[in-house]
Amino acid sequence: MTTDRKQDYYDLLGVGRTASADELKKAFRKLAMQFHPDRNADPAAEARFKEVNEAYEVLSDPDRRAMYDRFGHAAAQGGGADGFARGFEGFGFGGLGDIFDAFFGGANGRTQRGPARGADVRRSISIDFVEAVFGLETEIEVASAEICTACKGTRAEPGTQPERCTQCGGSGEIRRTQQSIFGQFVNVAMCEHCRGEGRIVTHPCKNCRGVGREKRKRTLSVKIPGGVDQGSQMRLTGEGEIGANGGPRGNLYLQINVKPHEVFRREEEDILLVLDLNFAQAGLGDEVDVPTIDGEPHELRIPAGTQTGEIFVVRGRGVPRLRGGGRGDMLVHANVVTPRHLSKEQKSLLKQLADSMGSAVKPQDAGLVGKIKEKLG
Repeated sequence: MTTDRKQDYYDLLGVGRTASADELKKAFRKLAMQFHPDRNADPAAEARFKEVNEAYEVLSDPDRRAMYDRFGHAAAQGGGADGFARGFEGFGFGGLGDIFDAFFGGANGRTQRGPARGADVRRSISIDFVEAVFGLETEIEVASAEICTACKGTRAEPGTQPERCTQCGGSGEIRRTQQSIFGQFVNVAMCEHCRGEGRIVTHPCKNCRGVGREKRKRTLSVKIPGGVDQGSQMRLTGEGEIGANGGPRGNLYLQINVKPHEVFRREEEDILLVLDLNFAQAGLGDEVDVPTIDGEPHELRIPAGTQTGEIFVVRGRGVPRLRGGGRGDMLVHANVVTPRHLSKEQKSLLKQLADSMGSAVKPQDAGLVGKIKEKLG
């Protein structure tokens, strides 16, 4: 009756007790790839990997395997965790980190630089209130990194050419072959001499100082849709800076700033207008022409007894909706104006009116926003 708590080495590798050396190696290689911590994010993977390695280290040695077959784990003491770290040193590797850098690509597993996307550019533009409502087409200037006009992006002074890197032969990569129990592996690393480009610029361009790019201004035609608001942002794909090594351009992000209007205000897709009325218009009613954002006046009927704060809705005279069709409304806010200067006749008439109506006044406690919400439900 065994008291071993550790799992049987043969079971760990998934082989029979008569497995050959080649079968052991094949099973171990499969499990090592499966449970290596760099490939398996499961927290238990590392512990499992160590167990598998320990099993293979014992069973791959004929003498230690024979002892294990006779005495179990008691015969394998000393070849466990320490052996896990030392087991690969006899195969030409400095340690476990070196072998798996070769297998899976470690810090040095970089290859030649490829195309890289260019940086994004951000710019702001100020437009008028009416332009924000109806949209416009305009031209803007953008300063961004462009290909150097002198060296055409080669980074070398005109008349000279970059030279092929002597360290990597122009490939941008350094290849090293290593031998392991799994066979022969090739470790590919970026050439540090040319930084993966395969070429060395011995005479840098004076215009761009060897960068291959320079800041230049471009003029772009931009179509701003109707309905944009303060703080709206547009993305112009592919209008940012050029990419490195033939990579695509970045994007241009255009932030919209809207100048305030002297008459109109905006609340989402609705336009707000304050309409001043005198006592007579408010008390007796009237028909007045109110301005609209379209430029054409709209005839609005003011009912008798209109109070300050009442809202009149003019349908479809608001801001176009960016998402979905149609327009918002124009909300006309009535404001009964108290005159500051009256003639004697006006004072007399108002006094007669006051005497006939009494002095009781019902307070108005709803502000503009509250009235709008109440009107719109």
